[in-house]
Amino acid sequence: MEFTLREYRSHDFDRLWHIDQECFAPGIAYSQLELAAYIRRRGSFTLVAEASNTTAGADSRLGILGFIVAEANRRRIGHVLTIDVLPGNRRLGVGSKLLATAEERLREMPCRSVVLETAVDNASALAFYKRHGYNIVNTIPRYYSNGLDAFMLEKELLGVSRAE
Repeated sequence: MEFTLREYRSHDFDRLWHIDQECFAPGIAYSQLELAAYIRRRGSFTLVAEASNTTAGADSRLGILGFIVAEANRRRIGHVLTIDVLPGNRRLGVGSKLLATAEERLREMPCRSVVLETAVDNASALAFYKRHGYNIVNTIPRYYSNGLDAFMLEKELLGVSRAE
């Protein structure tokens, strides 16, 4: 499937929130207020993956495959707040492209590293992040509102040799 990445637009919000609800269990999925706050946070950006074959004149929001919200802080550390890809669109490169593009943007800010959290029982997410060079650096007890622990993962961004 062909897709493109673009910047978030305010009219995308309802669709992104519904995607988040579909991707994560209650207690892990964000409320509308939480997701809106993260998207608007200082230093944050949101990238949207959209199917390239959306027909002209159609509601392009229906072609959204997934999204990522990330931020950079003053200490030059990036943070992936969420990465959501609809279950039917997984294993097509959407998540990998969202993550790589966000990492590149964070690298340009310039962030030294990027961190993220994932539920300790989310084996597929953990495998995905490990494939992309993330390492577990900490366990955060009762991180999620349902009491579930999270792994904090980190990846170095600066000083990492990239293929030219």
